[in-house]
Amino acid sequence: MKQILLVFIGGGFGSVLRFLISKTFNNTFQSFYLGTFLVNIIGSLFIGIILGLALKNNYFTENQTLFLATGFCGGFTTFSTFAYENHSFLKNGDFIHFAIYTSLSIIIGIFAVMCGIWISKSI
Repeated sequence: MKQILLVFIGGGFGSVLRFLISKTFNNTFQSFYLGTFLVNIIGSLFIGIILGLALKNNYFTENQTLFLATGFCGGFTTFSTFAYENHSFLKNGDFIHFAIYTSLSIIIGIFAVMCGIWISKSI
C-alpha cells in the first residue's frame, strides 16, 4: 500500500508540473507545442538520471525510485518511460525490437488519438 501511495503522490506532483509548464509555454509558437516538447525532453532526461543513479550506485532506495521515476516521471510524461525503454533496446543491441516498438508506438498512438476523437464525435 505504501508503494501505491508513493506512486500516486509522485504522479500528482508530476501531473501538476506538466500542466503548469504546458500552460506557460504551449502558446509560445502557434504551430509547435513547446511546453509539451519541453516536458517530454525534461522527463526523459530526468528518468535517465534517476534510473542511472539507481542502477549505478544504489543512490535511491526502491521507494524513492518508485516515487521519482514511476510516480513523478509517469505523471510528468509517459514519454520519459518510452525513451528509457528504447534506450534499453539500443543498449542491448536489439535494433529490431527498437524499430518495431518505436514505429508501432508512434503510429498506433496517433491512430488511437484519431479514433478517440472520432468516437467522441459519435457520442
